[in-house]
Amino acid sequence: MPVDRFEGVLRTALDELVSSGRAKGAERVIVDVLPAAGDRGPRYLLAGEGQRPFLRMNSNGYLGMALRPDVIAAEAEAARRFGAGPQAVRFISGTHAPHLALEQRLAAFHGRDAAMAFSSAYAAVMGIVAPLITPESAVISDELNHNSIINAIRLARPASRRVYPHGNMGALRAALDEAAGTARRAIVVTDGVFSMRGDHAALAAIGALVDEFDARFPENALLIVDDSHGVGAFGVTGRGTEEVTGRRADLLIGTLGKAFGVNGGYVVGGALTVRYLRETSPFYVYSNPIAPGEAAAAARAVEIVDSPEGVRMLAHLAAMTARFRAGLVALGYETIAGEHPVVPLLVRDTARTAGLVAHLHEHGVLATGLGYPVVPRREDEIRFQLSAEHTPADVDEALAVLASFPR
Repeated sequence: MPVDRFEGVLRTALDELVSSGRAKGAERVIVDVLPAAGDRGPRYLLAGEGQRPFLRMNSNGYLGMALRPDVIAAEAEAARRFGAGPQAVRFISGTHAPHLALEQRLAAFHGRDAAMAFSSAYAAVMGIVAPLITPESAVISDELNHNSIINAIRLARPASRRVYPHGNMGALRAALDEAAGTARRAIVVTDGVFSMRGDHAALAAIGALVDEFDARFPENALLIVDDSHGVGAFGVTGRGTEEVTGRRADLLIGTLGKAFGVNGGYVVGGALTVRYLRETSPFYVYSNPIAPGEAAAAARAVEIVDSPEGVRMLAHLAAMTARFRAGLVALGYETIAGEHPVVPLLVRDTARTAGLVAHLHEHGVLATGLGYPVVPRREDEIRFQLSAEHTPADVDEALAVLASFPR
């Protein structure tokens, strides 16, 4: 049956995305990885680019875990024993020993009673936030929270939803005060590290407000933090924004797909809350888990981070981040102060952002340009992401390319 009218609508929408500069465009395909050599870290080969190597500065793999032989070996051994995939959802027959071992390791790493793994961090946020929101709940969210949080709140349809300006504690206080008169439960939800800016939430201040207003809600005020960009990459021992700020969340959401280098998402918290989520979260109950091999690889990655070697890797990552950030400032580029390995270069112009990304690509550096609606209007940027696999020579190479761009 022809669907020409339907496809005509889609074509118009796609054309509008392209003309406005919001289209993601064709995806670059990595076809091979060249190992680190000399004073340079790994290089990547792309489809259609021949043997030209690229320095990758747009990866979430903050510690380079995905390329570690011991992490790969852990995945291969578990895949050999249990198969390539789980073959069922968890409550039927999809739970394997590596899943439980991973959850125990994550709970211990974060100092919590229990952990629960999901197929992805996006699924974790959607599957955790929504089930905890009732028709009598008030949800209060930072305006720059990740898309997954925004959609989770929309899915749940709380009695009231309040969005406070980014990092504005006065507005958060006012929102809690307004909600206290009508809602039985308050849920304050925030990113730990804001993925487009590299800054982090003031969890100590946010937590103090949650504590202050808790008694005014019959079912408590809760703090939920999605620290997917923080865990494993931020803090001296990789405990993320909680470690940096000294404040713990009631529920902490993390990912296995960034610093830990594998795939999947998770939540850690109290045993009763996690048990409730296992029974009620559709993204957990009705979706296959990560493969047993992925779970084993993730557990090995957490073990590495939670060791003296992990501390050394994190120190190197922090040094490379500081080197790159200082280099941007020395070149006269605008960035946002911080210590996280997400380092934004603020361009504030869509066309110029695209031009600078193309210049970087032409000179063998992979970086990602971001515009509206991923970031607010007139805050177009290039998001650089540092990794422990980067060397001083890598950082200096990227800075040299930036220095050669016509200003």
